Amino acid sequence: MNGINKQTANALIWLMLLTMPYWMGAIGGYTELGSRVIVLGLAAMALNFLLGFTGVLSFGHAAYFGLGAYGTAMTIKYLVPSTPLAILVGVIVGTIAAAIIGALIVKRRGTYFAMVTIAFGQVFYFVAFRWNEVTGGDDGLTGWTRQALHLGFANIDILGNDKAFYYLALAVFAVAVGIMALLLRSPFGRTLIAIRENEQRARFLGIAVEQHIWLAFVISCLFASLAGALYALLNNFTDPRALRWDLSGNFVIMAVLGGMRSFWGPLVGAAIFVVLQDYVSSHTENWMSFIGMFFVLVVLFFPRGVLGIIKRKVAQ
Repeated sequence: MNGINKQTANALIWLMLLTMPYWMGAIGGYTELGSRVIVLGLAAMALNFLLGFTGVLSFGHAAYFGLGAYGTAMTIKYLVPSTPLAILVGVIVGTIAAAIIGALIVKRRGTYFAMVTIAFGQVFYFVAFRWNEVTGGDDGLTGWTRQALHLGFANIDILGNDKAFYYLALAVFAVAVGIMALLLRSPFGRTLIAIRENEQRARFLGIAVEQHIWLAFVISCLFASLAGALYALLNNFTDPRALRWDLSGNFVIMAVLGGMRSFWGPLVGAAIFVVLQDYVSSHTENWMSFIGMFFVLVVLFFPRGVLGIIKRKVAQ
């Protein structure tokens, strides 16, 4: 029965994602909002690969999200006007940075790990903020746009067509979450869960804990960089706020809000966060206060997140 429920839930999620541009308008949304849900949902799920399934908290994932965004934008503006190549460069830049930094901090745990990730993230933020000639500084990197996709047999205009870009983002999202799901179901994924549950026992069993955490960190940041690349293309713009620590906090909120120990929880949390932000911010500048209160209520009374509430109701 659980297997059937899980398959039904997966099918329902994919059906909603595939049809989102057609029903978002009926609830007061728009296609670009759906694209933001997809992109930030991917970033939250990337963080959750490390937080929810490995048990390691990072408050610096915005650094790799932002590096993916800047790598993509700078490739189009300064190197080659190619959307696929720009995404690839953005992901490579973010992943290389994660591999280097991960090797330096992998032996830290708990608060120390979280604080060190913030520190490294702020280094990238201040570089982007100060290097005006290249990054545009506080004004952001402008003067570039995402390019049409040339597939040989057809050209897809993702600049003037919000639906086309949404389905491009959804295709990338599908590949990314498919890879994540395969990794979590593999022996590697089971080892990460063992480390999360009891690191000391995992070490006694001969598991190379540091190497697994490092690899989980790099994989997590790779997908965060991919989300950042899509975010830059979505906005045709990026600025230092894509690297700032408070964006990392938003990713954590999304993961916890939806349910950080479930696969789809961060996507649900991202959808709630993005829609609430869009709706409440159109009525008041203090929109973060309302999201903060909602987050506190969920953590206090429903520690397994919104998806945990839904699962409990279905089980009853």
